Amino acid sequence: MSRRDELAAGLAAVRERIAGACAAAGRDVDEVALVVVTKFFPASDVRLLADLGVTDVGENRHQEAEAKAAECADLGLRWHFIGGLQSNKAAAVAAYSSVVESVDRPKLVGPLGRGAAGREEPLDVLLQVSLDPPGREGRAGVDPDALPALAERVAGEEHLRLRGLMAVAPLGEDPAAAFARLAEVRSSFVAEHPAATWLSAGMSGDLEHAVRNGATHVRIGSAVLGSRPTDK
Repeated sequence: MSRRDELAAGLAAVRERIAGACAAAGRDVDEVALVVVTKFFPASDVRLLADLGVTDVGENRHQEAEAKAAECADLGLRWHFIGGLQSNKAAAVAAYSSVVESVDRPKLVGPLGRGAAGREEPLDVLLQVSLDPPGREGRAGVDPDALPALAERVAGEEHLRLRGLMAVAPLGEDPAAAFARLAEVRSSFVAEHPAATWLSAGMSGDLEHAVRNGATHVRIGSAVLGSRPTDK
């Protein structure tokens, strides 16, 4: 089987899962966008994915993302930066990303705004919310109690556009329960920011739970691309 055939099979299976999850939740399949996470995979895979109809690509690491976005600049893809973001790299990330999904502290907002100043369109921003219980060290993300203040900081930046929220289910916890909590957080958030309706949640192992709880974007890597070639 060629690499294109492998990717086509992975995409078809994931799209079928998304369609099934939407049907079960009484949602239209067009309400959920697929972001294919290509961390550690080569730009040649990105080109094949684009040829197979993928429009949104996710990356975790700045150096790899910057190089891959430059190499695939002719494809017109939307690049989502979904990894932990350092404030000293934020401006550079804003230059090539279409969406930054991992904004979790005020220190990132100014540099992102400065980096986005040269863009034709504002940079779309998602706030990463922590779903971990209080006091437990876990995934990155802003505590839900601190979300309003961070949202105001982003909304006040001329070159940033507050789009919504992103979250990752905590390690070792039932994702159904975690994403149900996320849905509650999102409900309060959208009441204050009616235009910020995006919800990025769900990965290869738990996308159905995310779709059931309102995800508008799912971030899928291994289910499309297979096992990572190396942990670099």
